[in-house]
Amino acid sequence: MTQEFDLAASLARGVESRSDAWSFVQGFAAHWAGALESGDGWTRADLDAAEERLGLRLPVAMREAYLLFGRRKELTSNHDVLLSPAELYVDDAEEALVFRHENQGAASWGILLDSLQDDDPAVFVRLDLADKSAERWEDWLERVSLCFVEIVLSESLHAGAELCDFLDPDDDSIELLEASSVRLPFPAYPPGEEANGTRWFLGQDVLLRDDDGMAVLARGRTVEDLDRVRDLIPGEWLNDCR
Repeated sequence: MTQEFDLAASLARGVESRSDAWSFVQGFAAHWAGALESGDGWTRADLDAAEERLGLRLPVAMREAYLLFGRRKELTSNHDVLLSPAELYVDDAEEALVFRHENQGAASWGILLDSLQDDDPAVFVRLDLADKSAERWEDWLERVSLCFVEIVLSESLHAGAELCDFLDPDDDSIELLEASSVRLPFPAYPPGEEANGTRWFLGQDVLLRDDDGMAVLARGRTVEDLDRVRDLIPGEWLNDCR
């Protein structure tokens, strides 16, 4: 953690309210990617045009996120893709407004149409399955603002091989992760996966994500920070060429 930006404390506030979620994004961007500037978001005209084309209203939280940082691809689309206002669409079953795609098309994220009137509605995910009849929208995160915090955190883990790495962990790796870093106050997701879901951690200027013990992703603020966590959690780190 840094004196300028207390990531854990800011995140704890950010998961509680919409306005604090945007404050977290601003602070995180300033200290981990580059401060937000005018022009980093889409314009109100862009969003109004999307609403007119779709014949529906976008939730307040979604508009706020797009206006604040929707054009900053390194915050939203290093790996998975945040759709532009012109790309937003309603799924074929006319159940949800889709706003994000997994990078290989394996999943989509959306907001159920019957909740669009809410300021900060829940977000759902739908997997792309071979059996299309089995596809359905499943719970992801309980608020749009929380989803955009997760997007910014997750996309930071794919900022490039110099600052980011991937580990196929074993039991020792997970124990070392837990011992050498602090669990971040982000709710377990998807819902119902408290014991086996995604967990976030913070080391010394290193952000880490544990995907149910199946993968550990790390992002250092500097190369030295990333090397430090590789030494603390030994293993076959994908991008470690030392």
